[in-house]
Amino acid sequence: MNNRIKVLRAERNLKQEELAKLVEVRRETIVHLENNRYMPSLKLAYDIAKAFDKSIEEVFIFEEKKELNFNDDF
Repeated sequence: MNNRIKVLRAERNLKQEELAKLVEVRRETIVHLENNRYMPSLKLAYDIAKAFDKSIEEVFIFEEKKELNFNDDF
């Protein structure tokens, strides 16, 4: 899952630490989210979206994985 946290923070001149305080997590969590090394809980995703006055879908980009079809020839 990708996200637009870094872009949205920049648009608002908001530091990682400031966003972390708003959503009650450590700054390192924001760093990991921005680098796509951490998938947030639904509550955290909601809190981040709310902090930016956006919907979850406007902040987080969900990519569906291709389903494995067992009828395909290998």
